[in-house]
Amino acid sequence: MTSSSWEDFRSAEPAFADTIRTRFQQYKHHVLATLRKDGSPRVTGLEVDFRLGEPFLGMMPNSRKALDLLRDPRFAVQANPGPDAEMADGDVRISGRAVEVTDPAVLARFIEEVKPPEPFHLFRVELTEVVRTGLEGGDTMVIQAWRPGHPLRTFRRGNDDGSLSEVF
Repeated sequence: MTSSSWEDFRSAEPAFADTIRTRFQQYKHHVLATLRKDGSPRVTGLEVDFRLGEPFLGMMPNSRKALDLLRDPRFAVQANPGPDAEMADGDVRISGRAVEVTDPAVLARFIEEVKPPEPFHLFRVELTEVVRTGLEGGDTMVIQAWRPGHPLRTFRRGNDDGSLSEVF
């Protein structure tokens, strides 16, 4: 599956990338999905830190989620939905591959800015999909989806017919 850096995504769809980043920055804690050794899903809390022009996933050394990602880098991060059922800013998710940051210069810049407890694992993301789901007019679901090498797609689904239609 093709993946893309955050910068490539931001260059391709700047307004959508800003919407996604802003939505993740509304709350500190989000939900990370990784794959266990046996292939079953693991869901756990996580902070997504936008620094140095991209999102980073930081975690304690040898945590289960870090070990999952070191073994199988596929992940999905769901943004915190917020304090109520309204989700006025939509529901967002990024999926892809987590790549451990080993470059001493990048690690030093991250440590200088964030001052995380050390030691720690730091991963940058290579995106395979970015999705935002929201409501329009109270009864129409709008889904925006981006994948590397493809334009942003928008789908709408109303309560009346239940069918999903792409908006061009």
